[in-house]
Amino acid sequence: MSSTPATNIRVPMIPPDDLPRSVKQENEYGRLESEEHLYQVKPMKRSNQMEKPIVDTPPYYISLITYLNYLILIILGHIHDFLGMKFQKDKHADVFEHDGLAPWYSKFESFFARRMKKRIDDCFSRPATGVPGRFIRCIDRISHDLNNYFTYPGTTSMCLNLSSYNYLGFAQSEGQCTDAAIKCVEEYGLHCGGPRTQIGSSNLHIQAEQLIARFVGKDEAMLFSMGYGTNANFFNAFLDSKCLIISDELNHTSIRTGVRSSGAAVRAFKHNDMDELEKLIREQIVLGQPKTNRPWKKILIVVEGLYSMEGTLCNLPKLVELKKKYKCYLFVDEAHSIGAMGPTGRGVCELFDINPKEVDFLMGTLTKSFGAAGGYIAADKWIMDRLRMDITTASYAESVPPPVLGQVISSLMTITGELNPGEGKERLQRIAFNSRYLRLGLQRLGFIVYGCPDSPVIPMLLYCPSKMPAFSRMMLQRKIAVVIVAYPATPLIESRVRFCMSSALTKEDLDYLLRHVSEVGDKLCLKLSSGKAGVPQDGIPPRWDVEDVIARTGEDCKDDRFFRV
Repeated sequence: MSSTPATNIRVPMIPPDDLPRSVKQENEYGRLESEEHLYQVKPMKRSNQMEKPIVDTPPYYISLITYLNYLILIILGHIHDFLGMKFQKDKHADVFEHDGLAPWYSKFESFFARRMKKRIDDCFSRPATGVPGRFIRCIDRISHDLNNYFTYPGTTSMCLNLSSYNYLGFAQSEGQCTDAAIKCVEEYGLHCGGPRTQIGSSNLHIQAEQLIARFVGKDEAMLFSMGYGTNANFFNAFLDSKCLIISDELNHTSIRTGVRSSGAAVRAFKHNDMDELEKLIREQIVLGQPKTNRPWKKILIVVEGLYSMEGTLCNLPKLVELKKKYKCYLFVDEAHSIGAMGPTGRGVCELFDINPKEVDFLMGTLTKSFGAAGGYIAADKWIMDRLRMDITTASYAESVPPPVLGQVISSLMTITGELNPGEGKERLQRIAFNSRYLRLGLQRLGFIVYGCPDSPVIPMLLYCPSKMPAFSRMMLQRKIAVVIVAYPATPLIESRVRFCMSSALTKEDLDYLLRHVSEVGDKLCLKLSSGKAGVPQDGIPPRWDVEDVIARTGEDCKDDRFFRV
């Protein structure tokens, strides 16, 4: 398949280890081309309520075709299963009992995974090697028997990276963060004492906790070795069966896991619907606990700061107002917003100009903006003292290794300006510009894009199931690595590609991306936007030519008139 030449991207043909240090650094973190490619995020005024976003929808025939696509796939899949289990039992051994053992798969329960997802498995979990910076080196593989297995020819492809949560570009093999990690290995080794609740805590662990607490604006923080485990083990330490959790319907699966293990009662509200949330709180206060009708011991509202599949922000001002009005606790998961959003990277509290003291629990991960691993819980001192007695993660999980702590400390100090003054500010301004530029560019090309202007997660809708593998494969041919997301992570008919923005990318890289996305979008008929979600732009039609987008969007993306803020 032909494609536009990659004139703006230098793709090295030799392994990165053989490259000079300067070239390697530029492959991992692109050089700033112009001061014009920076944008300083402005905090929203707390008194201003968030506008309800206008969600662009495709024409009705697209929804109809999408449902018909799934219907045809389901019918053909069931026919294939029926015939296969009659005449090719050896190829369907995983759905039959054998040797007294239960079948590995349930015939209907695993139908989607066996008959639909497996056909596009080459688009998921692509193996990669090296640093996931500006470029990522994907390991080539050849699919056999409809993705039943893969073989590896031993070659790799260097691709422009739009698939990693490397928001601030700290995932580098060269630079101050790597130097700090190596120094920690030399001084502490690879393993050392864990959290301060255990004997033998390292000063690195305590220093990292203090830095995080100061950064997010809380009294104390507690550090864990895994972000998923942070959520999965928090709720059972704070709640019991006489407590109530009110959760946004789009909360991450780690929150859902933790909520289930807590034994608390759970009620969900429609994503970001504050009217429904208030109604639900009032109703639960009146009803109380089931059977006894006694008042709930605690009511905890659980939301995410930035939703990773939608790119939308929580309505934090209204959440704080409801928390105070009804005497609830508020838990905000800032896995995707901390470090990447706000004028100085301090997340949604800073973005909405809200004192972090007004939020009871601030949770975040260190895998995205900080290029490390692990998670944290930050809260007032009296809460943290209680958590340290009960939370199981601190007692049973592995401690955070010294090189990871070195990465966390150095990246945090870079963001705050304590290390390499000015570098953290530039990284924040670069990701803000890149996020706005790509989002507005895609909207002007005619694509349906979800999310808020400054979100580093930019979901672009694909809809039809056949367009997921087509888009992913065509982008890989053009040396661009992207993430496609399908059911059950999204609604059935809202499959999407999720561009993950990074400050490591340059405007040239994004121009290259826009040209190829525009070309692929024309071939796959993905330009379905009605234009209603954007702001009218002086009578110009909602669909622009790609060269006009590249020429004009760089300046326009700094103007809030072109976004619904």
